[in-house]
Amino acid sequence: MNLPNRLTLFRIVLIPLIVLIYVFPYAQFNLEPHVFMIGHVSLSTVNLACLVTYVIAAVTDALDGHIARSRNMMTTFGKFADPIADKMLTTTMFILFASRGIIPVVPVIIMVCRDITVDGMRMIAANNGKVVSAQMMGKLKTVLQMVSIALILLNNLPFELWRLPVSEVVLWFAAFISLASGVSYFNQLKEDILESK
Repeated sequence: MNLPNRLTLFRIVLIPLIVLIYVFPYAQFNLEPHVFMIGHVSLSTVNLACLVTYVIAAVTDALDGHIARSRNMMTTFGKFADPIADKMLTTTMFILFASRGIIPVVPVIIMVCRDITVDGMRMIAANNGKVVSAQMMGKLKTVLQMVSIALILLNNLPFELWRLPVSEVVLWFAAFISLASGVSYFNQLKEDILESK
C-alpha cells in the first residue's frame, strides 16, 4: 500500500477518536473541560481538541491527493477510498452537531442523501468498468463542509463576536453545492444509470 492510501486510512482511523473526544461523558469521571470566554463567546477545550484532530485529518486529505498526483501514485483504491474517507469524516461531524441541536438537520439530510446517491451511481459506473474520480464541484463541496465544521467547532469565532452567522451560511452553501454536484454526477453517468438492457 502506497503513502497516499496510508494517509487516507489514517484519516479514517482519526474519526472514532474525534467522536470519543466529543461525546466522552466527562462529568461521569469528575472531569470538567475548561471553557474559554472570548468576548461573549464560550469555547470549550473539548471543541479545541476536536478541532486539532479534525485539522490533522483535513491536512491528510490535502496531502494524499497532492502526493498521489505529483508522484503518479494514483490507484483505483485511492480514487474510491479518498472520497469515502472525506464523507465519513464530514458526515460524522455533522451528525454529531445535529444530534446536539447545534445545526439544523435539513442541510445534513441533503448532504447525506446526496452522498448515498452519488455512491450508488459510482457503483453502477464501476459495474460498467468505469472509475469515477471526484469532480471539481465535489471537491468544492468538501472544502465548504470542512470550513463549516471548523467554524462550528470554534462556535463561529471570530464572526460570532459581530453576531454574523457565517458558519450557518457556509453550511447551507455546502448543502447547495452538494446537491448541485449530485446533479452533475447524474448528468455525467445518466447513460449508465438509465440503461434499459
